[in-house]
Amino acid sequence: MITSPAQAPYTEPWLRGTHTDVSAAGRAVLHALELALDDLKKWTAGLTDAEIHAQPLGLTSIAFLLRHIAGSTDRILTYAEGGQLSAEQLASLKVEQGGEGKQESLAELLAEAEASFRNAADRIRVIAAADLNTPRIVGRKQLPTSIGGALIHVADHTQRHVGQVVTTAKVLKALRA
Repeated sequence: MITSPAQAPYTEPWLRGTHTDVSAAGRAVLHALELALDDLKKWTAGLTDAEIHAQPLGLTSIAFLLRHIAGSTDRILTYAEGGQLSAEQLASLKVEQGGEGKQESLAELLAEAEASFRNAADRIRVIAAADLNTPRIVGRKQLPTSIGGALIHVADHTQRHVGQVVTTAKVLKALRA
């Protein structure tokens, strides 16, 4: 299960000694998702619902990024599992991409990301037990990867967008001053 620490001082997830029942690659992905959730909560704290929908200086809104983090985690894991996107996932992707007009609250979007990460943790535990070199294909173009490649991309992709959330949150807070 993906959780945020209630410890002080802060210890990064990879140093907490957790998920020892999962292979090293799977454990690293789980830790990356935990760190992502910690950072999302930390850096969005104090932002208003209006601010998370803003696009300061042309930056992507935090609302879009939170939606995208949750949705992309599900999609990438589907490829890791050997599947292709379902009609429901494709419909969700369309809503995600055109969702700038939606007005979810920060609390709703963080809850969506957290639920996505909890679901991902269960899936990663199963996927990480497989041969990580097993070939997989991605998308309509059937691009080649492997189970390991897809798994690592979940961590990489999530952290990339968390960085964007942090940057946008800092800009929003600076613009208040």
